[in-house]
Amino acid sequence: LLWQAALGCRAAQVLMQYCILANHYWFLVEAIYLYKLLIGAVFSEKNYYRLYLYLGWGTPVVFVVPWMAAKYLKENAEEGGAGLCVPHAACPPQINLLIFMRILKVILAKLRANQKGYADYKLRLAKATLTLIPLFGIHEVVFIFATDEQTTGILRYIKVFFTLFLNSFQGFLVAVLYCFANKEVKSEMKKKWQLWKLDH
Repeated sequence: LLWQAALGCRAAQVLMQYCILANHYWFLVEAIYLYKLLIGAVFSEKNYYRLYLYLGWGTPVVFVVPWMAAKYLKENAEEGGAGLCVPHAACPPQINLLIFMRILKVILAKLRANQKGYADYKLRLAKATLTLIPLFGIHEVVFIFATDEQTTGILRYIKVFFTLFLNSFQGFLVAVLYCFANKEVKSEMKKKWQLWKLDH
């Protein structure tokens, strides 16, 4: 019974690490997709769809499987050995930050070009920036170099709080900003609600 509990615990840990990495790589997919849309690149979505799937779901396996093997070997070699961390440096927050900055540059250029149409272009840029931060997972970059071993005392509590808070509500923020606040989505939901009221 004890070995079953230990196996379940290890499986949960592997699944958690895989999900964390998949989350990072899907941010990268979103960043690449948005950048392609913004620069007006002409491409066939069918050609890129499979690539996006491999990048989002497949790339984490490349890092999690060796980590799992190394952790297993280390724990067998050392009785109660310290756990290994998944190499989060292999995650794409830094790449997302670069794409994020490129996108902001494109948005700024487009808003400046249409200054007459958009007198409040600085406000629009600020709004775009704040909306893209949760979508690209830019908050991850803040603590990327502050590892658990390096942070102590109050800094560690701050890091843990912000990491847990932002990671927990990130999906909710993205859903609100890009789904529920979207005019097309609201229009469709309104239609569905009216149809449902008529049926009942």
